[in-house]
Amino acid sequence: MVKKKSKPNNDNVMATNRKARHDYFVEETFEAGIALTGTEIKSVRERRVTLKDGFVSFRNGEAFLQNIHINEYTEGNQFNHDPLRNRKLLLHKKEIRRLSDAVQTKGVTVVPLKMYLKHNFAKVLIGVAKGKHEYDKRHDIKARDQKRQIDRVMKHY
Repeated sequence: MVKKKSKPNNDNVMATNRKARHDYFVEETFEAGIALTGTEIKSVRERRVTLKDGFVSFRNGEAFLQNIHINEYTEGNQFNHDPLRNRKLLLHKKEIRRLSDAVQTKGVTVVPLKMYLKHNFAKVLIGVAKGKHEYDKRHDIKARDQKRQIDRVMKHY
């Protein structure tokens, strides 16, 4: 029996951070596990996650995901979690050292780009990002509009 390679499935994506791609140039990405409680993972599976204002901070050789909002689980009663608590990222020591060194340079930050499920484990795609200026954002919008217009014209031929 031949095992087929699994194709990337967008059904596994629980949340994306579209604001990050708009506000930053993403230079490098890493996949990180995330330590969640029982009610948190249930809320993530219901896609009740907001990554918009999130960032990664480093303390004592560990990486923490901050300002990520995971709604309370509706069936969670007294054992529910705090929606804005800091969550530990599960990365190798070399990756944490590399990310924390990158953050030391001016204008560089680490932001979450996407949260998804992989083999029933919650994963976060984080990116080393540099802030965009206003003219960079306008240039990206202009290029996207031109591409959309070209695609629209090419569709009729």
